[in-house]
Amino acid sequence: MLIPVVLAAALMNAAMVAASAVSAILIADDLGPALAGLPNTAGVLGTAVGAMAVGRWTSRFGRAQALRTGYGVGVAGGAFTVLAAVGAPVALLFVGMFLLGVGNAASLLSRYAAADAVPLAQRARAMSTVVWASTLGAAGGPFFMAPSQSFASGFGLPAIAGPFLLALAAVFAALVASTYVRRTSSTDSPQVRQATGGRPVLLAAGVMIVGHLVMVSVMTAVPVHTHQHHDGLGLLGVMLSVHTLGMFALSPLTGWCIDRFGPRVVMLAGLVGLLVSAVLVTRSGLVFTPALFLLGYAWNLCYLGGSAQLGSAELESRVESSIWTVAALATASSPWLFTLGGFPVLAVVSVVLVVPLLVLVTRRSELAVAAR
Repeated sequence: MLIPVVLAAALMNAAMVAASAVSAILIADDLGPALAGLPNTAGVLGTAVGAMAVGRWTSRFGRAQALRTGYGVGVAGGAFTVLAAVGAPVALLFVGMFLLGVGNAASLLSRYAAADAVPLAQRARAMSTVVWASTLGAAGGPFFMAPSQSFASGFGLPAIAGPFLLALAAVFAALVASTYVRRTSSTDSPQVRQATGGRPVLLAAGVMIVGHLVMVSVMTAVPVHTHQHHDGLGLLGVMLSVHTLGMFALSPLTGWCIDRFGPRVVMLAGLVGLLVSAVLVTRSGLVFTPALFLLGYAWNLCYLGGSAQLGSAELESRVESSIWTVAALATASSPWLFTLGGFPVLAVVSVVLVVPLLVLVTRRSELAVAAR
């Protein structure tokens, strides 16, 4: 069951990356550059809403059917984006991106389906494998965008329709792969629910949400920072690539650490990493880019460490929806905070958010050790 889950997640991620990249270009040409971010905003909102929907479908129909339904909605979204690209009303693009976001939510929550397919001791590694595979889709998808333009032109279609066709094909392939996901008899993991009480679960959710908030806030400001310092797009690309590697490349190591040392230790490491990286980005020079790598990996530790503590489909979907809602808020507020005082202001906000969680997780870890 693990292979189709991983394959579908990678394909869906490739579809989302391809559609997101060209949707901004299409809107910039049709409605103006000021509105170019609206399609991706629709995708983020679709992911937030989709996370709640997939959670409900999981509770009602099981994980396998929920994933298939989510990817099916994504196929419809991909079709709408193609129609918009070939001359249909541009409003269909926003609808399409929203529906693709629902498919993206299914991809994100599929890590729990992978966890259900393995013994409890291997749960974290299974989830980390899905997260790592998503990176392959994100990295590989853009390489097919230029050939897809030539493919579309060869059939007399606008060249910009090519990447949308690529996205449609990828999400359809994800749907096909999801048909091989085994149906599970339970929507929750009793072993995980027994191992984690209410407070640890809520604490884990807080770690995941705050980790995402800090990461998005800092990274949204990075392009503004490089522009103010007259750095070229080449250097910005290196910074973003290094950060992305930090987010995903070491996911298998994170999974091994969770299985070996437990989620609390990994979440503690993630919170400390958030603090250190938030402070380091206030310093220019050679430490800046490594700090972005650390920020990415700290997010990974918080995200996977917290995920290992969740054992209910309802909780999983609520947390994922909250994460993407927070992403929208962080994206909107970060530039404003950055103009007030640069990275030092963002660092102060990060400290205010992270330190209370760090204290709570440390205290719970000490109580757990004492109980033994």
